[in-house]
Amino acid sequence: MERTEERRFRGLSPFELKNKLVELAKHRGERMMLNAGRGNPNWIALEPRAAFFRLGEFALAEAGLVPVAPGLGGLPKKRGIAQRLQSFLAASAATAGHTLLARGMNYARDAHGIDADMLVGEWVDGILGDHYPLPVRMLEFAETLVRAHVLAEVFGRDTTAGRFDLFAVEGASAGITYVFQSLVHSGLLAPGERIALGVPIFTPYLEVPRLPEYRFEIVEVAQDETLGWRYPPSEIDKLRDPRVKAFLAVNPNNPTAYAMDPETVARVGDIVRERPDLIVITDDVYASFVEGFRSLAAVAPRNTILIYSFSKFWGATGLRLGVVGLHEASLLDERLAAASGEVLAAARGRYGAISTAPERLKLIDRMVADSRAIGLNHTAGLSGPQQIQMTLFALAGLLDTAGERKRIARDVVRTRYERLYRGAGLAPPRDPLLTHYYATIDIPALARGRYGAAFAEWLLASFEPIDFVVRLAEERGIVLLDGGGFDAPTMSVRVSLANLPDEAYEPIGRAIADLLADYHARFLRR
Repeated sequence: MERTEERRFRGLSPFELKNKLVELAKHRGERMMLNAGRGNPNWIALEPRAAFFRLGEFALAEAGLVPVAPGLGGLPKKRGIAQRLQSFLAASAATAGHTLLARGMNYARDAHGIDADMLVGEWVDGILGDHYPLPVRMLEFAETLVRAHVLAEVFGRDTTAGRFDLFAVEGASAGITYVFQSLVHSGLLAPGERIALGVPIFTPYLEVPRLPEYRFEIVEVAQDETLGWRYPPSEIDKLRDPRVKAFLAVNPNNPTAYAMDPETVARVGDIVRERPDLIVITDDVYASFVEGFRSLAAVAPRNTILIYSFSKFWGATGLRLGVVGLHEASLLDERLAAASGEVLAAARGRYGAISTAPERLKLIDRMVADSRAIGLNHTAGLSGPQQIQMTLFALAGLLDTAGERKRIARDVVRTRYERLYRGAGLAPPRDPLLTHYYATIDIPALARGRYGAAFAEWLLASFEPIDFVVRLAEERGIVLLDGGGFDAPTMSVRVSLANLPDEAYEPIGRAIADLLADYHARFLRR
């Protein structure tokens, strides 16, 4: 691709540019394309899915016991339904998914005091999808069990942070959309105000705040590559500025794949105690890949909006399963309740159709209503089948007390990470804060270390920032994302370690090294 054509694509999101790179890679004919761009995993968590389909078989059988007309079943009877499920499972005890359903019922009863008939009744009604989900925010027992799972994943089972209310959403993508929408509609953020972003960051989180309806002024709180992608204290201290109204971070980070170190997490907590008006928004989707992970929500629970998704760890990006969580005693709700003047009038005008006291409507319930343009509030919420699958994922996590599932998933991405670095001729970083889900390779820094500063400067001056990923696709059939689009270093690349077989990553590493050598040969011939 010529430089003039590359310039046409310069403003595209890395995810849109990726589509062009895939086209280029496919044009290489018989040679195989390796697409390590998007972060959808190539693994499937089998047991919770098997449990879902077994439960679906049972639910259909139950509906068939209440015939309405030929070909039409009715609503299953809830009295005694747990015992009927146990009998159904006992008749096929060797079938995949049986153990999770049986143990899940016992766990819900013993750990949370949930009545078995009520639980199985929710499961059956939810998986059949005959009714609108009720409560619209999240099914009752789904919320209880998913909350327990999220508590274990992002708080390290630390119960001192208190209880979070959850809103079941269509993955983290929907979550962040609803969060910004409702913060503005509720008057907690105003268009044009200043917010901080922890960068590098998932590209849409750079793009959404800049939309015309928000026009937020962005303050970048930057990780330092030379410090192992830690946030220097001086960067975190930008949050002390009272003009900064909110702080959005992906933790562990995408694309750098590093979790915040404990000192940084504690520093944010200290700042929030000094500045109780600061809103913290944290997307913790990669939490399960870091041992002992602790969320910002653990140190600033009443200020934090927590976003969590089941997509990556469970291999479920296409299922669109996630939650938004707010503390039951959120300081944001206190601010809403204390609103007066225009903000109060706006709340009454916007939410008056769904509440007799809209000023007392909690932020999370405003999100639910806003997600369906208020008037369709009664049909809001994640679909029943999605909530039941999410519940089964949560139960599988809660019942894995030995952490075997985490060990396996972490080993998968760590092995691929090491192969990638070995192929590139690099020593892989060793850091307990590293998820290994992505690798961000700073190509100019690699050029400087391997061939000298003059070459690195020439590389940056002579080519468009996307030239490296374009040539990887055109000449080697390898699709990676441009790191610059994540606000990572210019001409860096992001490699997903999740979506290709183990053996693909060493060739990708070699291709990166070989292409850099090609650039260097061109530099020597200049």
